[in-house]
Amino acid sequence: MVSTVEVSFSGRDLLHHSHLRTRLKTMISPLAARISPIQTMADGTVKQINPFSGTEVWTVPGRGNRPITQPPADTAPLTKEDLTSFCAFCPDRRLETPPEKSRLVHTDTGFQIRTGLSAAEVETEPALFRRVPNLFEIVTYEYWKANYEFTMDSETIDRMDAYLSTDLGREHVRRIVETKRKASGLPADNLSEEEILSQAECFFGGGHDVIIGHNHFQEGAENRSQIASSGTLTPEEHFGLIWFTAEAARDLYKRNRYAKYVAIFQNWLKPAGASFDHLHKQLVSIDERGVNAQQELERLRSNPNMYNEWAVDYAANQNLIIAENDHAICLAGFGHRYPTLEVFSKSAIAEPWNQSPEEIRAMSNLLHACHAAAGPDVPCNEEWHHKPVDVDIPSPWRVMIKWRVSTLAGFEGGTKVYLNTISPWDMRDRVVSAMYRLRDEGKIAPTINIATECPLARNSLKYNPVLSLRPSIT
Repeated sequence: MVSTVEVSFSGRDLLHHSHLRTRLKTMISPLAARISPIQTMADGTVKQINPFSGTEVWTVPGRGNRPITQPPADTAPLTKEDLTSFCAFCPDRRLETPPEKSRLVHTDTGFQIRTGLSAAEVETEPALFRRVPNLFEIVTYEYWKANYEFTMDSETIDRMDAYLSTDLGREHVRRIVETKRKASGLPADNLSEEEILSQAECFFGGGHDVIIGHNHFQEGAENRSQIASSGTLTPEEHFGLIWFTAEAARDLYKRNRYAKYVAIFQNWLKPAGASFDHLHKQLVSIDERGVNAQQELERLRSNPNMYNEWAVDYAANQNLIIAENDHAICLAGFGHRYPTLEVFSKSAIAEPWNQSPEEIRAMSNLLHACHAAAGPDVPCNEEWHHKPVDVDIPSPWRVMIKWRVSTLAGFEGGTKVYLNTISPWDMRDRVVSAMYRLRDEGKIAPTINIATECPLARNSLKYNPVLSLRPSIT
C-alpha cells in the first residue's frame, strides 16, 4: 500500500514534495542557523557565519591590534641589472619561462593582444603583460590526455610548429624541457629531438597559465623592498591586466571542451603562497566544480537572488559597503577565515570575458583601489568566482581579496571555528580611510564613490533575470 501511494503522486504532489525538500535544506543551511550572519556579543566578540560556505568565524577583541605587514627582508640597493633581470619573470629573462601564448601591448589605439610570436620576437619586443604556461601544472596536460583523450586544436598545433621551426625556438624549448626534468629529479641530458618534442606539447596545449607583469619593481624604486604590486599599477594598467586575464580564461574554455571551470587567482607574497615576488596571476582549467561550489549552486537554486539578499544588501544594512561605481560594488566581507574584501560586478552578464569594456573597467577600478588601499606589503590572495560554463542558472562575477595576515593553528583545527583578527567594520574603516587619501592623490580612479557617497540601490546586482521584470526602488 505504501508503494502504491508513493508512485501515484500527482504533479502537484510531486511539486509540493520538492518544495518540502527545498525547505528542509534551507532550514538546516548555515544562514538559517542564526537570525543574522553577524552577531556581536556584549564583550565585543563578533561571531560570523558565511551565508554561502557555512564557515564560522570569530573576531576577538584585542587581536586586531597585531601588525598586518611584515618588514621587507631584503632592502639592498638596486642595480641597473636588477630592474630588468631580478627573477625569471623579468623582461630580460623571458626565455627562462615556457613559450609565450600571448601578450598584451599598449598601442596608440589602446590595448592589443598579440599571439604567435617567434622566440626572437618574444625576447626583444616590449610587452605590458605576458601569458605563459606554468612550468609545473596543477592539472597537467597528461591528465587531460590520459583521462579524456584530449588533443590540441589545429590552431594551437600550427602555433607550436611555427615556434619550433626556428633554431632559437627549438633551443628554447629544449632548455625548458631540461629545466623541468631536472627540477622533477628526472634525467635531462642527451634527450633526442623526438623526446624533446613529445614533452613540449604541454607548453602549447596545457591548461595552466600565468599572467606576468612587466616590472618587478615599482617605478623609481631604489631598493629591493619596493616591489611592484597590483596596487602600484596605474588604473589603466590594472584594467589591461584584468581584461587580459578575462580573455585568457575565454581562450582556455575555447580550447578544452572538457574544462568545466577555469580557476583564476593571484597569490601575492610568500605568506600567501607566491613562489615569486613578481606580480602574476594564474589560471587553471579543471574538470569539476568542487564540493563547495556545488553546495553554493544548490543554495542559489533555492534562492536565485541570494547574492543580493545575503551579500550586498545585507552588507549595506550593516554599513559594510566600502566603495561603488556604475557597474561594481565593494564590501567588507564577513564569515571569511581571513580579512576579506568582496567586489561584485553589477552586470547582468555572468561571464567576465563577455562583459563590456566599461563593465570590466568598473570591476578593475575597484579591485585596483582595494589593492592600493592594502599596500604592497600585505600578503593576499585574489580569487575570482564566475558562473561555470555548464551551469544554467546565472550568478555574478565576484572577486575576493583575502589578506593573509594570520596563521591557522590548533584552535581552528580542533573547533572548525576560525579566528579572523579584523572585524568587518574595522576592515571597512581601514580601507575607506586609505581610499579617500588615494583618490585625493590621484592614485585610484576618480569615478569611485566611497562609503557614504555610495547610492546603495537595492538589488543592484542584475545577474538575476527576474529583477529586470520589476521596477526597483532606489
